[in-house]
Amino acid sequence: MLKNHPKGLLVAFFANMGERFGFYTMMAILVLFLQARYGLAADKAGEIYSWFYFAIYALALVGGILADSTRKYKTVILFGIIIMFAGYILMAVPGMSLTFVVIALFTIAFGNGLFKGNLQAVVGQMYDNPQYSKWRDTAYMIFYMGINVGAFFAPYAANGIRNWWLKTNGFMHDASIPALCHQFTGGQITDPAKLQEFQTLADKVNMAGPVTDLGAFADSYLNVFSRGYNYAFGIAAVAMVISLLVYVFFNKLLPNKEKPVKATAESANTLEFEIMPLIYAAIAMGIFAFGLQFIVGWASGLAFGLFAGFITWILTTAKKDEYARVSSLILVFIVVVFFWMSFHQNGLTLTLFARDYTVKQVGPFTSLFFNLWSMLAVIGSIAGLVMLIRKNMEPVARIIGGALFVLAFVAAYIFVARADTMNSIEPEVFQSFNPLFIVALTFPVMGVFAWLNKKNIEPSTPKKIGIGMLIAAVGFIVVLLSSVKLPSPASLEGSPVAEIFRVSPYWLISSYLILTVAELFLSPMGLSFVSKVAPSRFQGLMQAGWLLATAVGNKLLFVGTKLWDKVELWQLWTVFIVCCLLAAAFIFSIMKRLENATK
Repeated sequence: MLKNHPKGLLVAFFANMGERFGFYTMMAILVLFLQARYGLAADKAGEIYSWFYFAIYALALVGGILADSTRKYKTVILFGIIIMFAGYILMAVPGMSLTFVVIALFTIAFGNGLFKGNLQAVVGQMYDNPQYSKWRDTAYMIFYMGINVGAFFAPYAANGIRNWWLKTNGFMHDASIPALCHQFTGGQITDPAKLQEFQTLADKVNMAGPVTDLGAFADSYLNVFSRGYNYAFGIAAVAMVISLLVYVFFNKLLPNKEKPVKATAESANTLEFEIMPLIYAAIAMGIFAFGLQFIVGWASGLAFGLFAGFITWILTTAKKDEYARVSSLILVFIVVVFFWMSFHQNGLTLTLFARDYTVKQVGPFTSLFFNLWSMLAVIGSIAGLVMLIRKNMEPVARIIGGALFVLAFVAAYIFVARADTMNSIEPEVFQSFNPLFIVALTFPVMGVFAWLNKKNIEPSTPKKIGIGMLIAAVGFIVVLLSSVKLPSPASLEGSPVAEIFRVSPYWLISSYLILTVAELFLSPMGLSFVSKVAPSRFQGLMQAGWLLATAVGNKLLFVGTKLWDKVELWQLWTVFIVCCLLAAAFIFSIMKRLENATK
């Protein structure tokens, strides 16, 4: 797989895998940690979560500007890893205030801003060498798989360390209990029936027997539960150490761009920072930030103001012959905002749905997908089967594939045979399905595109983006269908959902599968569209614009938690379905313009 690639790709692969492990640990447990540790309502936890996600992408602009201006890409990346490590260490400290946690999250986001875009740029620099240039697309696919390999293991690790700490302290896991503990300690449980429900659940998870002091139990369970998440953040810090060591010892295999660039006719055509476009941008940012604060709050208004300022600056800086391409990119950026606002609900409202509305126990077969070792057995059996039956495989590879299939299949069978009739599952593990599907589906989806290309019927890049938005809508329709008869969070008044109302995990798994296909249609295609359409002097800036649009979409994640306990579930999912459909309709309405921009 790495035969035709420079050795530096492997360095970037593992450095990025460790960082993504840490990030997807945050994605899997952050909102659950905030609610369990601080008793935050869904909208408050969602606000912090969306700010964190916004900063992760928005601060990539700072990292890109710093690296471009100094030409010290590798040094900036190194500092990014170190700063992220410090942030995860801060998150691993138990018992800290919410203010302290917010500072730690900003530290992680700032380090990520120095790291994320610049490592991707360094990967591209390796393939500027004519010897490797034709393998650029494959390189990014391998690099992208590194992201999702780390992301796959993160939820299992976070879940495992939390459960280990609970068991060490004599407790079992039940995601419904932290909210009840906060209600009890806050004096909000006054109804005898609800008090009895809390007592029953407490007795069930207390390994020492029936609970005689609910107050002491509530304090102890909350402390142990949240501390387990702190230790999970510590595991993320360990992953960052691995990335750091790989990078420090092997970064010499990465290209060095620190030498000053000689002036040429091409480099002279750079972006000029004229004063008037900057003034226009500042005015636009101020107007949007001030106006939108009355609708979406000052925080989101500021994010939109930054986006508006960026758009204004680009449009007023672009030359006449660049305007058509720049304006086309901006239209795509607007669509991107609504895609990420919807897609990244997987770490927010979809995680709340997994915790509050999905069954807590499953049968032996389904439990295969919620245990790391049994899941690896399933993956191994499928991989072995593919190696065995795939065309053009070497005989030795077929033998290895056959052996892998048999051994992994037998292991999976043993897991099923030894499983209990009913087995507990945790909501964090659902976050492993998206990266798993990314790894599994990237090459098949690219294969379909290649086959369509041979038939001369491959959709254009803008059409793939539009199709991706339609597919995303279907993903939320699946969740909507599972929610039609479910009680709303508001109607529960803090009580856990009765088991009779909880739905099969296959609803969420199916939704994640469909949303992953949508991601493969839109995310890499969007990056490709930017690289094709951006004028030469705007190449870096337009990539930054894509990240900024992603950041604004992430800031809008709070919409989900804002509506979580105010509307029916099916109404909540309808909001995201409508957003995806309107964005798709907009893309197709300007399709000719977008396709002309790529020519």
